[in-house]
Amino acid sequence: MIYEVIQIIAEQVNSYLEEIGLEKTVVPENIAFLEAQNNDLENPLKDGVALTLINLDEEATLKNFPNHIVENTKTIYRNSIINLNLYLLFSANRDKYINSLNDISKIIEFFQGKKLFTQANTIYNRNSSAMNNLDNFRFTVELYTPTFEELNYIWGTLGGKQLPSALYKVSMIQIERNIVQAEGQLIGEFTGITKRKEQS
Repeated sequence: MIYEVIQIIAEQVNSYLEEIGLEKTVVPENIAFLEAQNNDLENPLKDGVALTLINLDEEATLKNFPNHIVENTKTIYRNSIINLNLYLLFSANRDKYINSLNDISKIIEFFQGKKLFTQANTIYNRNSSAMNNLDNFRFTVELYTPTFEELNYIWGTLGGKQLPSALYKVSMIQIERNIVQAEGQLIGEFTGITKRKEQS
């Protein structure tokens, strides 16, 4: 589901850029590889915007919710669903600095207009084999502002020069493997005698 979400976001942002008359520049790629690919003519990061997953964390508030469904006369139990938050970095590596700034500005503009993504309100390549198993989805995207110290650490970890960028938090991505842990019978009718307490 992580790949699918990143692909959907890249397609949606590129569609918006094309709609307003700009190039489709967003590529899901690791910005940390920028320096290593600088001499590569086929470098997908050359004059483009990299969309990089830099971190993820589990939503702690939903960690211990029970996960079971009722089918016919059985209760089917599964392990708890993992709810993830993704941290996605848009890094503009355009040939001209002003184009990098413009791309980041338009990306922020896009997410200001659309924060909620669902199967119903999102157009994406449904014919792609990688997207065939994509079930109903629902996630939100919000701008995440790191401190200067965090920003310095992020770019130090990525090992490159700092580029015009915007960091977004994507909440929440659900991951569940379809494995049954246990099954149980539904509780039927209660039988017995109830006694009314006599009043003194």
